[in-house]
Amino acid sequence: MEGLKVNERIIGQGAPAYIIAEMSGNHNGDLHRALEIVDAAAEAGADAVKIQTYTADTITLNCDNTYFQTPRGSLWEGRTLYDLYKEAYTPWEWHGPIMEKAEKVGLACFSTPFDFTAVDFLEKLEVPAYKIASYEIQDIPLIRKAARTGKAILLSTGIATLADIYAAVEACREEGNEQVALLKCTSAYPSPYEDMNLSVIPHMRETFGCTCGLSDHTLGTEVAVASVALGAEIIEKHMTLCRADGGVDAAFSMEPEEFANMIRQIRNVEKAKGCVTYELTDKQREGRQFGRSLFVAEDICEGSEFTNNNIRSVRPAFGIAPKYCESILGKKAARDLKKGTPLSWGMIK
Repeated sequence: MEGLKVNERIIGQGAPAYIIAEMSGNHNGDLHRALEIVDAAAEAGADAVKIQTYTADTITLNCDNTYFQTPRGSLWEGRTLYDLYKEAYTPWEWHGPIMEKAEKVGLACFSTPFDFTAVDFLEKLEVPAYKIASYEIQDIPLIRKAARTGKAILLSTGIATLADIYAAVEACREEGNEQVALLKCTSAYPSPYEDMNLSVIPHMRETFGCTCGLSDHTLGTEVAVASVALGAEIIEKHMTLCRADGGVDAAFSMEPEEFANMIRQIRNVEKAKGCVTYELTDKQREGRQFGRSLFVAEDICEGSEFTNNNIRSVRPAFGIAPKYCESILGKKAARDLKKGTPLSWGMIK
């Protein structure tokens, strides 16, 4: 299975997890704040920052009937979809400055397009990858449009059935694009821990032969860190400067210090995962001397038989290995042996 490539960065194939800071609507309508989020993401250790490319008119209709109301119980209850997206969208004229800032601070910057015009616009900006949002995974024409660019396609699976995922991946491959990643996602804001089902990540990897990761809307760092232990190679998490500032996504977004802490934890877990090996480290080899071995437990005269009383398996490990004890019992000492002496083969007749 080939890894993805975003700019010159390989994702997968044993590389460190690729960390994406999702800006979404956390700019709160302020370009200066958007640029500050880019700076904060770079300082926290992210690899990329992601934005979204739509307008209220390209993502929904300006209607207030029941169909276009936000869900009851959601963070956005009581609003129309059009009103919500009008507040949350990132003005298209900001995309250039945001991407320039990202390049300046060493981050990749790409976007989620929501219609054909967004893909055409982003192609002019030469974005290095495309993210397809969970709610668009059934929009096969949009996925095909993005896939035809030949760039990495990150598919979020928040509302997808297995059949939906299959159709989306096949659409990319039929367009000649093998640069496909699947992001396990739960489309709830914030997402309950019990609904995350992180075990899907290795299953998706095996089933679809794709680089896999996590688009995480839970609170805290635990889920993202655990997903890396299960093989996630991409982590996407919302980021804001300060939750107290409010905003459409603030409630389930991380502040910069929290984001940096998550990355530190992920990097530590990656070190701990290591590889499949039974070779001992230098420390482990040194530690073997504190294992068990056969020692003289009582003074023994030359010619006396070895018994369970006068030789014992104890720490440390400077004598004969305990597995030979049964074959030594009943044999005789070749010389006088003092208590506390590690037993060696030359001491046995």
